[in-house]
Amino acid sequence: MSKITTKMKRHVRHELKEEGPTIWVGKEGLKPSVVAEVEKQLQREKMVKIRILRSALAEETAKAIATRTADQVGAALVEVRGHVFIIYRRRRKPTVDKSVAK
Repeated sequence: MSKITTKMKRHVRHELKEEGPTIWVGKEGLKPSVVAEVEKQLQREKMVKIRILRSALAEETAKAIATRTADQVGAALVEVRGHVFIIYRRRRKPTVDKSVAK
């Protein structure tokens, strides 16, 4: 999980304050398809707001799901509030394969 400063956390929370969650973790929990969608949205937006449905919380807590999600995508966990959490990751620059570029 990457590190994030307090000032940056405040900025991310402010940016997503009025936004609704864009990803929902369903009753099956954190499936690979959900992680792939989080990865895709982080590449595009840098920050993602995710809601965990109550049925997904039968096995583990919201904090545990949020931490596991952030670890799997290499992002920083900004905030967990109730069933909603926010993660942030700086955009990754596309890697250029030097053997193909020549």
